[in-house]
Amino acid sequence: MYLKKVVGPRAITLPDGTVLSRADLPPIDTRRWVASRKAVLVKAVRHGLIPLAEVLERYGLSEEEFALWTEAVEKHGEVALKVTAIQKYRQL
Repeated sequence: MYLKKVVGPRAITLPDGTVLSRADLPPIDTRRWVASRKAVLVKAVRHGLIPLAEVLERYGLSEEEFALWTEAVEKHGEVALKVTAIQKYRQL
């Protein structure tokens, strides 16, 4: 069995004790971004599992879009990533 060589760690332990691995990342062909998938990517970048440049290229995201997700999590928590909550939190 051969493992694909990746830059950086294959798994990290988050501050709450859970383990996040590259296998937990959303599929590359993801087009529907629900809050849970956004949250996984934000955690992965924030804690060093995957570099931001790789996320942007792999998922076809813009820097601005990812920055909005990160800002929403920092200000209001992961609940702010839900589409119905975005309008509510942008007004604050």
